Amino acid sequence: MTHQNETLIRSYYAAFNAKRFDEMLSLLHDSVIHDTNQGTRSIGKEAFKKFLGEMNAFYDERLDDIHVMLDSSGLRAAAEFVCHGIYKTSAEGLPAARGQKYTLPVGCFFEIKDSKIARVTNYYNLEDWLSQVK
Repeated sequence: MTHQNETLIRSYYAAFNAKRFDEMLSLLHDSVIHDTNQGTRSIGKEAFKKFLGEMNAFYDERLDDIHVMLDSSGLRAAAEFVCHGIYKTSAEGLPAARGQKYTLPVGCFFEIKDSKIARVTNYYNLEDWLSQVK
């Protein structure tokens, strides 16, 4: 199960990098919990789909140097990676977008249920991002 769930998470990130958002959504449990950095918790695929649309409108991101780690049960996982992005459209409450490039280390935690991703929790240093786009 551990190998299968590592493949699941790697497929999730491969779909993200290819901007195949429907494929990403297909890897999620129907009641997926999504905790955003410095944000609120949302539940369900529709909320996650809305989030992806908003993120794609504001940012163009690519992830690399992805490392996936699973616990012995294979049902909890963590990933760390580097996010390379372009801030392309101004988001409310954030600095004005002018095509600024940024590079951030990111950590993410997952729970797996019924062979689907049931929780996604992302963490990055918001102050670092802000200093790069100001």
